Amino acid sequence: MHIGTLGAGTVARAIARHAVASGHHVILSNSRGPASLAAAVGDLGPLARAGTPEEAAAAELVVLAVRWPQIPAAVASLPPFDGRIVIDATNQFADPPSHSAIVDLGELTGSEFVAAHLPGARVVKAFNSLYGQYIAADPRHPAGRQVLFLAGDDPDAKSTVEELASDFGFAPVDLGSLREGGRLMQLGGPLSGLHVLKQD
Repeated sequence: MHIGTLGAGTVARAIARHAVASGHHVILSNSRGPASLAAAVGDLGPLARAGTPEEAAAAELVVLAVRWPQIPAAVASLPPFDGRIVIDATNQFADPPSHSAIVDLGELTGSEFVAAHLPGARVVKAFNSLYGQYIAADPRHPAGRQVLFLAGDDPDAKSTVEELASDFGFAPVDLGSLREGGRLMQLGGPLSGLHVLKQD
């Protein structure tokens, strides 16, 4: 699979590392341009390369991993996704990097907000409820695999993300729709920041 990232911070690079270790091709992108990612892609190896956001967004599966205030600008110039999958790994922190306030979206969940900015995308919420170091680490432990919560409105898209997460070594748990499951996972929800293992 070809996987693109919008954003190249801790979470995006951690997912990219799992992806290349599983044999997938990765295109990292950020707002500063491909040249700024030379060291990052060199560290990831020959299955990774740097690209523009447009190139990353054209991949089979796209990971959105930018800071919350950057979302509108990060996706504004992208063409329609035409049914491709977007993993929404964002959290609605109002004022990064202090992470002291949460954006109030009213009845909307964070991923419903994101989906509204991504015409044609099949959005799956995932990787947002784990701290970056838990995403980067080997999810396989003697006591079990790291649980990865996910939610989405498209069953086939969720199945694809579940299979990918399983290949990475995680134990995916489907929480349902972006509305119900997403609310459990987002900041302030009962599963946000919860790190648990599943015994095999």
